[in-house]
Amino acid sequence: MKVMKSSREGGVLVAWFYLIIASFGEIFGVLSINVFIRKISIGRLLLLIASFSFGFIFLALAMREIPMGTAYAIWTGLGAVGAVLVGVFFFNESASWKRMMFLTFIISGAVGLKVFT
Repeated sequence: MKVMKSSREGGVLVAWFYLIIASFGEIFGVLSINVFIRKISIGRLLLLIASFSFGFIFLALAMREIPMGTAYAIWTGLGAVGAVLVGVFFFNESASWKRMMFLTFIISGAVGLKVFT
């Protein structure tokens, strides 16, 4: 027997998907800042604005179903983790065990918020 989900449950699932997409907007926004300050140009400024705008639009969509505090905390947490990983892999930033341990704490907090929301 197939169990049908309510439209509300489907909407919440889509909202979580939107939140993940929004996090990529933040990650690319931070990456765009780093690229922009290395060589300032209008094109890079527009990329920076577009990246953050993309993230904010999807954050707003996610917040239709996910409580503001939870959505914002997860958005910033995933964005922070992504930004650190981009820094490590593409900009030769430190990947010390301490940094990785604290990234694990951020991820654990985001998972905890998802599980208990």
